[in-house]
Amino acid sequence: MRHSPRNRTVVSCTLLVAALGASTTACGSDGHPLSAKPYDAAERISFGGSLGDGRKADPDKPLDVTVDDSDDRITDVTAVDAAGRYVAGELSADGSRWHSTSPLAAGARYTVRVSTEDEDGAPGRKTLTFDTSRPTTKKRLNVTFGPKTGTYGVGQPVTAELSEPVRGKAQRAIVERALKVDSAPTTEGAWHWVDDRKLHYRPKEYWPARATVQVRSNLPGIKIADRLWGGRAKPLTFTTGDRVIAVTDASTHEMTVYKNDKVINTIPVTTGKPGFETRNGVKVVLGKEYFVRMRGTSIGIAEGSAESYDLPVYYATRVTWSGEYVHAAPWSVGSQGSANVSHGCVGMSTGNAEWFFDNVREGDVVKVVNSYGDTMETFGNGFGDWNLNWKKWQTGSALTNGTATGPGPEQTARLRPASV
Repeated sequence: MRHSPRNRTVVSCTLLVAALGASTTACGSDGHPLSAKPYDAAERISFGGSLGDGRKADPDKPLDVTVDDSDDRITDVTAVDAAGRYVAGELSADGSRWHSTSPLAAGARYTVRVSTEDEDGAPGRKTLTFDTSRPTTKKRLNVTFGPKTGTYGVGQPVTAELSEPVRGKAQRAIVERALKVDSAPTTEGAWHWVDDRKLHYRPKEYWPARATVQVRSNLPGIKIADRLWGGRAKPLTFTTGDRVIAVTDASTHEMTVYKNDKVINTIPVTTGKPGFETRNGVKVVLGKEYFVRMRGTSIGIAEGSAESYDLPVYYATRVTWSGEYVHAAPWSVGSQGSANVSHGCVGMSTGNAEWFFDNVREGDVVKVVNSYGDTMETFGNGFGDWNLNWKKWQTGSALTNGTATGPGPEQTARLRPASV
């Protein structure tokens, strides 16, 4: 059984101080092992696993550090590459062994610092620098982050597009751990796999107003699967503006616009009539178009029928790829605030549409309540990400107990062009 030399040393030092009165030189820097200069632990430490006997480490294998002297113990190990990526590891309870639990990157240079302690409690140090070999395959998983650099609303998700499909949960977990999202102020968030090549990241709640979000990948050189290694990814930084949320109540025919939780405008509107009901739920502004030509034929309405239309539309703020907008509808002013007469869009007067157009940006939240329409699709028709509660959102992560799968039929949109 290993004794506890550190406790023994401290007790003997205390007794000596009591015996010598004011004289403490015996327990000073020359006598106390914890204040001594760390000894070179090179002869007591062995490196194995990925290092093997070659000049370059094998990134396919874990890094293994052991202490050879039974009276010594490892107290700490840090392994970091030249890019600042740390290797996670696990230290045995008795301090005899440390091994890495996250993969090494290929074609990288690592510095490993090992701290030890001998039977008297004196500290030891050993530093080793090594290179990892390059992968033999040239297949790389590159990542493209979105949105573009700029300022967005608090509902804007982060997107990650992968150059190769990733299907297995273990492989997805490697990718997900390497995709880093940091925000100031700090917020809780998670990735969700939309399909084999796309992930979305969102916070538990909306982003804070005037936040800075930084996105980067630690995948370069990391093995993901056989013949697939992490490739390039350009980091992304974007900011959020004010917290702007527009809520349309289809039953009262009114839109209320909030800015930083204060009402800044109340607008009479019309939404989709029976058979063309506006989607319920949270949508995110995708873009703004000063002019859009909208035709009934684009959504399956026969030309010349009673529902047919061909209209110039101004101040159109897009919220779905299938053609749902908030826009000027001067032809329905008489119904705005009292009836739903549109083909799915939220219509308002030209003056109100211009005001809305000027006061929202991409990423702002547009929510519809009390419509008889379906709920906004989660994926495929814009950003319906917020229509999943946090628990369900997390099941799309490979790092949780849920199963990360692609969207089901109810989550994927069937795209259709603009409607009014």
